Amino acid sequence: MASDNHAVRDEDRLPWLETVEEDYDNGPSIARILGLVVIGLAVIAAAILGYHYFQKSRGADGNGALIEAQPGDYKVKPDDPGGMKVKGEGDTAIATSDGTGTNNGVINLDAAPEAPVAGTKAKPGAPAAAAGAAKTVAPVPASGGKLTAAPTGPDINVAGAAASGGSLVQLGSLGSEAEANAVWTKLSKRFTDLAPLGKLVQKADVNGNTVYRLRVNAGSAGQAKTLCGKLKVAGEACFIPNN
Repeated sequence: MASDNHAVRDEDRLPWLETVEEDYDNGPSIARILGLVVIGLAVIAAAILGYHYFQKSRGADGNGALIEAQPGDYKVKPDDPGGMKVKGEGDTAIATSDGTGTNNGVINLDAAPEAPVAGTKAKPGAPAAAAGAAKTVAPVPASGGKLTAAPTGPDINVAGAAASGGSLVQLGSLGSEAEANAVWTKLSKRFTDLAPLGKLVQKADVNGNTVYRLRVNAGSAGQAKTLCGKLKVAGEACFIPNN
């Protein structure tokens, strides 16, 4: 009887006190996944077809005809070419090779320092002579007191120098022989490599003008290149003529 009293009838049980069974989610179905894949492929295919159709419609407008060239010359020189004009452009090399122009090829003597002169140290002077000592007079030279100039370097034969083949170095192109000799005197004192070579002055007619070319014979083509290279390093102008 007691068990019957403690027994709970089914209709007396409260529904919110009952245990709720969990509802497990098994994920999307295979059919749904396949449907999404088919839709994606269809969208991609439609985009590709639309792109090709658009490109084809754009290229179908032309008729394939050749474009005719305009009549007349293909290149026409303008009346005013314009552009930047450089002073002395294009005429330096020609004028130098022909020996024309104002002081063309003359070495600037102020561009390189003068070669130092080897001197000797002076010896201590003798003690002063006693007061009243007899004075000595130096004998007069046999030349009558005139100083004799030291001989200059030998002049090079024009025919022999021209046949040396690339051994000449042109130092300048002057308007007279006297001017060429004066320039040589200054150059031979300033540059020690030029003094023992001897000068060569050649008269030439260039475009109706008479010029005097100041040249030296270096002895060989290699020595001529070496000499001209040293002068150019010092900032001077020179070149090796072909004739």
